[in-house]
Amino acid sequence: MAAFDFDLFVLGVGSGGVRAARMSAGYGARVATAEAVHMGGTCVNVGCIPKKLYVYGAHFAADFEDARAYGWDAPIPDIDWATLKRNKDVEIKRLNGIYGGLLDQAGVTHFDGRAVLVDAHTVAIGEKRVTAEKILVATGSKPFVQDIPGKEYLSTSDDAFALETLPRRVLVLGGGYIAVEFAGIFAGLGVETTLAYRGPKLLRGFDEDIRDMMDAAVQHQGIKLSLNTTLNSVQRVASGALSAEFADGSKTEFDFILAATGRTPNSADLGLEALGVAMSDNGAIIVDQDFRTSVPHIYALGDVIDRFQLTPVAIKEAMVFAANAFAGGKQSMNYDLIATAVFCQPNVGVVGLTEKEAQDAGHKTQIFRSKFRPLKHTLTGRNEQSLMKLVVDAESDRVLGIHMIGAEAGEIIQGFAAAMTAGVTKAQLDQTVGIHPTAAEEFVTMREPVAQA
Repeated sequence: MAAFDFDLFVLGVGSGGVRAARMSAGYGARVATAEAVHMGGTCVNVGCIPKKLYVYGAHFAADFEDARAYGWDAPIPDIDWATLKRNKDVEIKRLNGIYGGLLDQAGVTHFDGRAVLVDAHTVAIGEKRVTAEKILVATGSKPFVQDIPGKEYLSTSDDAFALETLPRRVLVLGGGYIAVEFAGIFAGLGVETTLAYRGPKLLRGFDEDIRDMMDAAVQHQGIKLSLNTTLNSVQRVASGALSAEFADGSKTEFDFILAATGRTPNSADLGLEALGVAMSDNGAIIVDQDFRTSVPHIYALGDVIDRFQLTPVAIKEAMVFAANAFAGGKQSMNYDLIATAVFCQPNVGVVGLTEKEAQDAGHKTQIFRSKFRPLKHTLTGRNEQSLMKLVVDAESDRVLGIHMIGAEAGEIIQGFAAAMTAGVTKAQLDQTVGIHPTAAEEFVTMREPVAQA
């Protein structure tokens, strides 16, 4: 008789949890999962997928307008928000079914409901209790809402995906991925949009050239950008609008206020504290290189450990965990050269070190930069610029960072990320024949450095 009901029990079936469950089962482990909300976790339901669909939807207004320069003389239609939301919901439901099917096909036992740890080997789902040799916490993260008077009137990205009607006036709070992306979505759909951020520039942590250009880009979209701005309080006024009072004493009314000020690990009320699982001040579960917590047999990965809150990172972590836990592997997670994209307008795509990071790490750098108007907009006249930047080690010639703002930046950077993983040098980029006319060819045609340090 087996000592436990399962070899592995996974809390949460987001991208990381599902991959860990499937791979572990593929290695012969008896696996069970539990999910309190929806199959697929944040990415599928209230993250990457619906966000990208809304980005597509929001960009059509610009596409219809630009088409006139190419001879398509037609009026710009109005957005039918109900249709966009309904079609998005249908696609998400389809993906929910796919995720459930993946677990079924892998032979994973799934429990619908919130799972709570009773001890290091026991999980309770409602009245049901099961045991497992190993327990993996992959419960993801949740939106953070600042504690201010009237915070009950603040909405999150989860709420934005559930909006039944499109608001007329929106305030987006924050300066990171989610804030910039949603500001672009609302503005593209014709909403009067204000983006307020407490810092001096958007996209903290990105290369300074990208940040400078993004500040200009959001304003070119018609977004009112308010930097060095802090929201003090919110109240509902007689008209039904939300009155936002800022630190400088000014007040402005909005119909919807989106707090996009970050996400926090979803680790509370899982029974972890009572078991002595070590966590950081923000609730992130502390793990070692094998994703093991301070309590034997309990592991964690993905957003809940708050290393990189990115879907592909959680998936890769899950693959490392499963191989090591159930296939005798000795793998380790490499967090270097993780490429990422911000699906604002235009897109941002980056991989590797920023100019400052490279110099702070002791590298002597050469900087290559190209800024230009995309070919498409030489006819449309749209005030949109693209930026390509290479950060190169002056001594080894190795490319340390690649940064881009422009159409399809994420698609372009993905290929260059593979080249950087292989150790590409600037000389090798120079030897590469570009595809003309494309934006991506700029990365292999920049010859003279614009700065050295």
